[in-house]
Amino acid sequence: PLYYNGWYHFFYQYNPGGAIWGNIVWGHAVSKDLIKWVHLPLAMVADKWYDFNGVWTGSATILPDGQIMMLYTGSTNESVQVQNLAYPADLSDPLLREWVKYPENPVLVPPPGIYKLDFRDPTTAWMTSEGKWRITIGSKTNNKTGIALVYETTDFKTYKLLDNILHSVQGTGMWECVDFYPVSVSDSNGLDTSIKGPLVKHVLKASMDDDRQDYYALGTYNEANVTWVPDNPSIDVGIGLRYDYGGKFYASKTFYDQEKKRRILWGWIPESDSEAADAIPRTVLYDQKTGSNLILWPVEEVETLRHKSKHFDKVVVSPGSIIPLDVGSATEMDIVAEFNVDKEAIEGLPVPSEQYSCPKSKGATQRGALGPFGFLILAANDLSEHTPVYFYIVKTSTGSLKTFFCSDLSRSSIALDVVKDVYGSTVPVLKGESLSMRILVDHSIVEAFAQGGRTSITNRVYPTKAIYKDAKLYLFNNATTASVTASVKTWQMSSSRTLCYSIWVHLMLIFSTFFMIGRPFF
Repeated sequence: PLYYNGWYHFFYQYNPGGAIWGNIVWGHAVSKDLIKWVHLPLAMVADKWYDFNGVWTGSATILPDGQIMMLYTGSTNESVQVQNLAYPADLSDPLLREWVKYPENPVLVPPPGIYKLDFRDPTTAWMTSEGKWRITIGSKTNNKTGIALVYETTDFKTYKLLDNILHSVQGTGMWECVDFYPVSVSDSNGLDTSIKGPLVKHVLKASMDDDRQDYYALGTYNEANVTWVPDNPSIDVGIGLRYDYGGKFYASKTFYDQEKKRRILWGWIPESDSEAADAIPRTVLYDQKTGSNLILWPVEEVETLRHKSKHFDKVVVSPGSIIPLDVGSATEMDIVAEFNVDKEAIEGLPVPSEQYSCPKSKGATQRGALGPFGFLILAANDLSEHTPVYFYIVKTSTGSLKTFFCSDLSRSSIALDVVKDVYGSTVPVLKGESLSMRILVDHSIVEAFAQGGRTSITNRVYPTKAIYKDAKLYLFNNATTASVTASVKTWQMSSSRTLCYSIWVHLMLIFSTFFMIGRPFF
């Protein structure tokens, strides 16, 4: 993705022959607001020997003079993963409809010691103090150590493999879709990829081919040594923090939006029985309060889809109770809530005999003194189908509280051929903070965010009864001891509009003709 001349551009892997993997080319869509999109003609197709088996993941770099360099992985006619260069045919076209492949492609081939199937997904380039450009590419070694190789270039056509690798973590396997970018520790704006300095940390993210999850870590980048060191090695890339703790968020990529000075994250949401959709774009910021994680939050433009709001103030939800919320159809919703837990119950909370974990628990049916409590979304009238999104609080052996944010798909559908696991993780809650969550429901896609975006969970659910007008929303509290007080705001959400290019061109012709004819009358 990139922002260019007033338009957001989204390039995506696409199979023109069907909703399954294969025959991969690059689709291309543009938007003024990240919400309403126009599908343009294909940006690149697999028409050269170096991308014969697919035009795979790539990244754009906008140079100071306005040029755009697009590096992408091609799978050759012999299934070797190589890196190729493309650039716009006409920079005066804000829609960037035509792309030219560099005649001397490929510009990079797997170096010695790297297997031909383990060399992919170049990042956006960042500029060094000497004015050179660096990129990193994911790979692995023979002992399943995930690595990020670093190359240096001045023209994006010839490259030097640097001696040091950016980072590696043993046992994590192949790193794909690596991303590397700075975040400010003192400001609320995003940063251009080349920014560095004392008030900057760098995020290293990799998509783990072994478990199909996106992991990240915060750390320090040393330009001279060409290395990145994690702040906390115990939560290094591949073994610690994730962008999203659901079962459906992968192969993500950020870009810097220079128009609004923000970094935006895109994530891929796989289907259970076909290929994928994409998550709502999310802004990325360093959490200045905790100092240990990122904040991921839906872009503000999503709120333009809101209508028909309802407010439920200070609803007391007693232990073991379920309370319906009269919101109408709950298939396209934006739900924002704040929960306060009974203080006496917190003070008397016992230390559990077993450690709690969302994925290893029995879901929303596993009762504790302080949880689970939250929402039943996409719920049928008889509750034969429902998806709980909830908090669960436990006391540790040191006496501190640990809060979990979970989503339970075990009763999300009466269908037998869909995944019904429990997902989630811990979420940092600081002293004096209420518990808060936001849930975006778009039919089968559920994106949930806790504590302002410190932890997020994205899933696909497939109800057969709780659909359209028959989908309901409930508050619930399945704790054994504590009452909770919930303040909830909900909005119905309009559908975003997506047009194909030919229809859009036709509408623009009608629009321009109308204004030319009508001009004397205004």
